[in-house]
Amino acid sequence: MRRKKNGYFERTDNAPEPLVARVDRRVHFSEADVMAIAWHGRYARFFEEASAALCRECGLSYGELYQARLRAPIVQLHIDYFQPLLLDEQFCIAASMIWCEGARLNIEYTLIKRDSSVAATGYTVQMFTDAESGKVQLTVPKLVEQCRKRWKMGEFECLK
Repeated sequence: MRRKKNGYFERTDNAPEPLVARVDRRVHFSEADVMAIAWHGRYARFFEEASAALCRECGLSYGELYQARLRAPIVQLHIDYFQPLLLDEQFCIAASMIWCEGARLNIEYTLIKRDSSVAATGYTVQMFTDAESGKVQLTVPKLVEQCRKRWKMGEFECLK
């Protein structure tokens, strides 16, 4: 999927605005290669940190998924690199959950340097599976329906 002007995922009419969480951090020594550049394989971990923060805020944390007997494995991960992050450099990870009617989570990411330039963008798609059988949930799980109802009602104002 190619990045479009307004993100990777299609925005539908009448859909609520994306939910956004931001995480500030810096590149740690263990995340850099011998050139003192953040190793490209760490970017998925950066995405995960912001995704976990976002999901905690909207009622879809790992703990809440486990209680609902759900898992949400990533089935797609895409990263576009624009400029490197350097050892000890501070940056912000923004994760944006994009409205989707299906039984999945679409999350877009932007890694922003202190000078406001973009280091990388990307996205993940997560499907829901039953924790015991491992079968894919083809209908939207109740926990996700509750989140989306609250989202439509504007209860997550702090995440916009």
